[in-house]
Amino acid sequence: MKLLTLRFPSYSPWLLSGATSVLAVVAWGQTFGWNLSSINAYQFFPVLGLLGFSIMWSHYVTGALQTNLLKGTDLKKYFSYTGYIVLAAIVLHPGILIYQRFRDGYGLPPHSYESYVAPAMAWITLLGSASLLAFLAYELHRWFEDKSWWKYVLAVGDIAMLAIFYHGLRLGSQLQGGWYHYVWFFYGTVLVAILVRKYILALQHRFFPRVIAQS
Repeated sequence: MKLLTLRFPSYSPWLLSGATSVLAVVAWGQTFGWNLSSINAYQFFPVLGLLGFSIMWSHYVTGALQTNLLKGTDLKKYFSYTGYIVLAAIVLHPGILIYQRFRDGYGLPPHSYESYVAPAMAWITLLGSASLLAFLAYELHRWFEDKSWWKYVLAVGDIAMLAIFYHGLRLGSQLQGGWYHYVWFFYGTVLVAILVRKYILALQHRFFPRVIAQS
């Protein structure tokens, strides 16, 4: 008797990214009562950070499901198109803040960051900058993903993802309370579970390759 195998529709990743993006925009808009007529750069740039993280989180979930519930699904276009959105969001998120702080006479980072948040929080802004560099390094995969050292770039990207989760939790005005605060914790819990599973499997393949091959 052939067992039924559960499969998600091929459009599931698009729905997931769309849903997380909608939640991010709604949480952002509620912070200023959807008064778009008076929005400024300081009010706008946070939504780009929320969108960037949310879609990247969707990538992690999709990648975790790719070996089973999305097995056989062609996801090249999904990762490609949404990847460009993520790239634009994570570059514009700090870029708009840097531009506006400079325009307001606060100079350039790191000083412009330090004068924007509480002194004790300054290092968290720099954590975001370091994470951005890690994400930008991933864009080099087109040329270097076949190299033996590329796995370390991916590991740094995973660390950067956790750092961005913390960065948003501490500095994001939309995450200091309310319903989206709990959504963010859900994202973090799922992300940690995915990464733990990823590295456990990696260690198993490294130290017990024959057992894995026979299972």
